[in-house]
Amino acid sequence: MKITKAEFITSVASANNFLATDKPMIAVAGKSNVGKSSLINMLANQKKLARTSVTPGRTRLINYFDFGEFILADLPGYGFAKVSKEEKAKWSNLMESFLATQKINLLLSLVDIRHDPTSDDKMMINYLYHYAIPFTLVATKADKLGKSKIKPRVKEIATELRVGFADITATSAETGYGKEQLLDIIDKAVHLQEDI
Repeated sequence: MKITKAEFITSVASANNFLATDKPMIAVAGKSNVGKSSLINMLANQKKLARTSVTPGRTRLINYFDFGEFILADLPGYGFAKVSKEEKAKWSNLMESFLATQKINLLLSLVDIRHDPTSDDKMMINYLYHYAIPFTLVATKADKLGKSKIKPRVKEIATELRVGFADITATSAETGYGKEQLLDIIDKAVHLQEDI
């Protein structure tokens, strides 16, 4: 799959405004500061399509992007401690209603390759299994490890999250590592519905 054009569509703060589309939907989820915006920019071949921030917890809405063959939905980052309980509950409800009501062709669940998955990460994976949402795990920031350490780390994360080693793609938004592999996975998910 080659992305030739990607553009921002809209941000929504409530389930009433979820985007209605006939295009396949790819969603991106992960804890705050895991590198969701950087990953989206890497896939789009753009530096500033999704706004990146050094401050965790910046994505508080669902941001929709048109990637041509599919719509990408960037979900609010979870697990950020420095927000009020009310704010956390709001994000959580927004995400839950999105996952429960939208037809998602594939959810990219992001984890930071340098750290062990958090209880929030595990809860997200359990949730995806429970609701039978197709997903693949993306281990971000692979450039922060030596190349020889990437595969062993991916194996550890796979064990920790009880998924297959092949179900995790290591990526780096800095170097483009893993980009083609991830685009192939997205491509299969996008065209799966056409084959049915």
